Amino acid sequence: MRFLCGLLLAGILPAQVRVFPLQDVRPGMKGVGKTVFSGDRIEEFQVEILGVLDNIGPKQSVILARISGGPLAKTGVLQGMSGSPVYIGDRLVGALAMAFAFSKEPIAGIQPIEQMLRVREPGPPALHQAHGGLWDGQLASVLPPREDVLEWGGTRMLDIATPVSFGGFTRNTIEHFAPQLRSLGLEPCQGMSGGSRLGTALGNPAALHPGSMISVQLLSGDLSIGADGTITAIDGPRVYAFGHRFLAIGATELPFARAEVLTLLPNLATSFKISAAREWMGVINEDRSTAIVGQLGRRAATIPVEISVRQRSSTAASETPVSYQMRMVDDSVLSPFLLQMAVFSAIDATERTVGDASFSVSGQVEFSGGAPPLKLNDMSAGNMNLAAQASLSAAVPVAYVMQSGFEALKIKRVALEIGSFPRKRELQIDQLWSSRREVRPGESLELTVVLAGDNGAEVTRKIAYRVPVGALTGPLQFTAADSTTINLTEYRQLLTTPPKSVAQLLTFLNSLRSNTKAYLRVWRAEPAYEVQGETLPGPPPSLGMILARSQPSLASLPAPPNSKLAEFEIGAGDMVVSGAKTIQVEVKE
Repeated sequence: MRFLCGLLLAGILPAQVRVFPLQDVRPGMKGVGKTVFSGDRIEEFQVEILGVLDNIGPKQSVILARISGGPLAKTGVLQGMSGSPVYIGDRLVGALAMAFAFSKEPIAGIQPIEQMLRVREPGPPALHQAHGGLWDGQLASVLPPREDVLEWGGTRMLDIATPVSFGGFTRNTIEHFAPQLRSLGLEPCQGMSGGSRLGTALGNPAALHPGSMISVQLLSGDLSIGADGTITAIDGPRVYAFGHRFLAIGATELPFARAEVLTLLPNLATSFKISAAREWMGVINEDRSTAIVGQLGRRAATIPVEISVRQRSSTAASETPVSYQMRMVDDSVLSPFLLQMAVFSAIDATERTVGDASFSVSGQVEFSGGAPPLKLNDMSAGNMNLAAQASLSAAVPVAYVMQSGFEALKIKRVALEIGSFPRKRELQIDQLWSSRREVRPGESLELTVVLAGDNGAEVTRKIAYRVPVGALTGPLQFTAADSTTINLTEYRQLLTTPPKSVAQLLTFLNSLRSNTKAYLRVWRAEPAYEVQGETLPGPPPSLGMILARSQPSLASLPAPPNSKLAEFEIGAGDMVVSGAKTIQVEVKE
């Protein structure tokens, strides 16, 4: 029977990968592993099988082993060794993939090659269907956190953390995002990255072998991010690596490059390899729990990103802009998070993030296929967390678009301009009054809005409003508010009827108000409903009943949205406007 099972297994496994079956693994067996400790030279280390841990996950087992040889007595299991192939005789048993945290001995978990080779056909990209909101603060929260493989006597066995090299980023950027990255099983490192020097040509596939280092390049160019690991097996153009998930994003398209190890860094907590990418080799198209799988000789579709930063005085630009040119992976979950980190670093590099300052972020996201561009225009002012605020204002709309479910909406280019101002440029909505407390249909009244800034500065704006002829009697509300207040009102309505087309989605996003203006809204406390993407204010009671039944999600809201009768923009220049004031005027017969 075992012979028959072996024949069946051989029939479904790649012809170029000679497999040592998991069922034949026994304690005490000796083997060798292959990895790179320096440059691109593949070296061997020794492996002693300790046993097999069955059913640690759904139909998954782990081989427990002690490793030795080379520098391992000094370093223990190294970050960057994930995927290092382990052989018994001349047959592949699996990949080094797991380790015990703070272990005194180099005890490792080996991912059986049979489990890795199951990742052969594309699976459903489940996480690509995650929908981000317009006010989400944690773009990486849609990615699943790293989980313990095993906990034993208070000691945890985890997937070996993936070292991620950041090139061109500020130290503060790495520290700010480190908690999010570590929760995903990534260990951020500031240092060498070859993303800016890789060029465009593909390297020779013959340069890669089981045990070679690779770097998955999430961002390349003036700012670069590369995640390092080891190749386990090569079957024709197909490559298996890491022995565990990278980010568990399923079907994807991530470019990877051949990498060289510059040095090893022994560490009391976790030792790691310091490596640099050298040349493009192919594409990772599957990221699953037991392996990442890719193809040699292919190019990944990436998104060009340009960020221009200009230092400004109170009235004009004062310096030549600093420009960053990059290419970013095209992934609905990863791309917005990468853009957020890039914008954060570009702002942090201005050295204006301590003390009072202001940053404007404007630009557009272009799409293939003739769709109109997404326009971005926002400003942040204050004395703390400005880089975080401004980077979110650029990345969150991109996340909303990419996670909207419209697969035909492909980003072609991102171009952003960041303006850096030396002072806090902010105004508060301080006062609102009307020239009349009572008014009749057809009559006009004057609204006065006062915006107050630091040091007693005030900006006064006057707006004339004529009550429509035939207007109903009763209270009429006037609200002067910032963009967040008004946008949230619109967003609440959108929650009941999500965009049904690309045009509707982009029209909504491009109609979101800028936070450098105040908005005077005229409204009544009457229900309004969404009909084919448009707001229908104050419908007759009979029609209101029909619309309420057709939009059941309104039942979860405290009340249907109020009816907007008119809205006016109040310009404030390059100043952030915040706050809200509401007054009431009585409409008489």
